[in-house]
Amino acid sequence: MIYNTSMKLAIDSYCYHRYFGEIYPDLQTDPGKRMTVWDFLKRAKKHGVDGVSLESCFLPTIDERFLSQLRDKLDEYGFERVWAWGHANGLRSGTDLSAAKDLVQHIAHAAKIGARVMRIVGGSRRTRPASWAVHKRRLSGMLKKLVGPAEKHGVMLAIENHIDMLADEILDLVTSVNSPWLGICLDTGNNLRMFEDPLVVAEMLAPYAKATHIKDLGVRPGNPRDYSFWPSVPIGEGLVDVGKVLGFLRKARYTGLLAIEVDFLRPDYGDEDRAVAQSVKRLRTLLKKSPVPNS
Repeated sequence: MIYNTSMKLAIDSYCYHRYFGEIYPDLQTDPGKRMTVWDFLKRAKKHGVDGVSLESCFLPTIDERFLSQLRDKLDEYGFERVWAWGHANGLRSGTDLSAAKDLVQHIAHAAKIGARVMRIVGGSRRTRPASWAVHKRRLSGMLKKLVGPAEKHGVMLAIENHIDMLADEILDLVTSVNSPWLGICLDTGNNLRMFEDPLVVAEMLAPYAKATHIKDLGVRPGNPRDYSFWPSVPIGEGLVDVGKVLGFLRKARYTGLLAIEVDFLRPDYGDEDRAVAQSVKRLRTLLKKSPVPNS
């Protein structure tokens, strides 16, 4: 495939995680029906986007036949693609050797479907150790062994700010590993859940971005330290100035996917698909007018 050189609208399949069978206890209800990856791709095509980020945890048994069929369908739809690995705890902050072996297998999967970028998860708020020095030592040591397979297959690894690292920490991690095969998957909302300014985070991380989760967050009653306090809302309805984030990405000459993600939709916004449709429309508008911030 021949790809454009501008930023591209995309949807992450995690938007539909309830339809893939993952329902947050006490926060979400079962939608009463299920979705396959083929259903998701049809839905993404209907929304008129340029690409998709595919959460590997929601795929069926991964074998050669499936990967061939998936690549063919992605090519048929003309989608640029990111392979997404590691939900929910990834490398468990550098302590899970079996997860590291699995990640290597998924690098090969990503290459076989023509994905040039693979989003990875270093850990989560559940696996983060108290000491950043310990966290960095464990995770950087593991990542330094994983960039070799990534280079071999020509797949860029993009580690997400997954509520496991503050902005300066993930920046410290990536620059310490110091490999052209490791960048960042910039999630525009996650660090707000860690009480960091989304625009400060975006400006810091945009130069290292190789993938994105374009997410907007609102609030609901409760404790700001609880995940449930920070639900997703359609782009343009929340606290994240996505237009300014796009400006930072433009300034950094980012040319990858802008993958819309809805993780836990605030109940008053109804169905995820409506939120995705609204987000696609809003993001398309923002793409046409997002300025490059002043130096």
